[in-house]
Amino acid sequence: MPISKTATKNGYFTRATFGFLKELETNNNRDWFIANKERYESKVKDPFLRFIADFSTSLEKINRHFVADPRPNGGSMMRIYRDIRFSKDKSPYKTWIAAHFYHQEAPEDSQAPAFYLHIGNEHCFAAAGMWHPDPVALKKVRDSIVNRPAAWRTVSRSKLLADGESVSRPPKGYKPDLEFIEDIKRKDFCATAQFKTSQVCDAGFLKTYASACQRMSPLMKFLTEAVGLDW
Repeated sequence: MPISKTATKNGYFTRATFGFLKELETNNNRDWFIANKERYESKVKDPFLRFIADFSTSLEKINRHFVADPRPNGGSMMRIYRDIRFSKDKSPYKTWIAAHFYHQEAPEDSQAPAFYLHIGNEHCFAAAGMWHPDPVALKKVRDSIVNRPAAWRTVSRSKLLADGESVSRPPKGYKPDLEFIEDIKRKDFCATAQFKTSQVCDAGFLKTYASACQRMSPLMKFLTEAVGLDW
C-alpha cells in the first residue's frame, strides 16, 4: 500500500472515525453495520491501514525485527468482529480499533512481546510488552530478571512498567528476598502511553506514536531477548 500524501498532510484519523465508533456503541448489530459499512471502510478501516503502511518505515528504525503489516486481513489491524463464543455479551462488533506489531520470528499465536495501538472513544493509547503471557513465557521473563539484574535495573529505573496483575506471594522457585521480587510477582509486563483524541486526529500522530514506541523500547528489548528472540 503506497504512502498517502493526503494522510501525511491532514492526518489519518478524524472526528468521523470517532463518530462512527460512537454510533456503533448504540447500534451494535449486524443490520446497522452492513448499512454503514461504507462509512466503516472509508472513515475507519482504510485510514488505519494507511497508518500501518506508513508506520512500517518508523518501526524499522525502532527495530527491524518487528512488522507493520497493512494487509486488510491477517495483518497488523485486528478484526472489528468480536469473538462471542464464550461471552455473555453477544454484541458482534468491537467499539474500538486496534493494531499489533509483532516480531517476525515469533511463532504464530505465540505470546511474544509486541507493540500495540488502541483507538476508541473511551481510551486511546500505545502499549508494548506482554499481557498475561503463558506460563512458559512468563517463567522465561522471571528467570531473565533474576539472571540479568543489571539489564532489568535499567528497565525498572525507566519507570516504564504500567500497573498490572501480580501474584500475592513469590512464585514457586523464587526466593522472597530477591532484589526484584515485586517485579517477579508480575503477571503482566507492559508499558503504556495515553493519547487525547486531538492527538490521534493530528497530522503528526504517526510521529507521536513512533516516539512512544521508541520510549518503550528498553522494556521490549529485555522481553524480546528473554523469550529467545532477536532484538
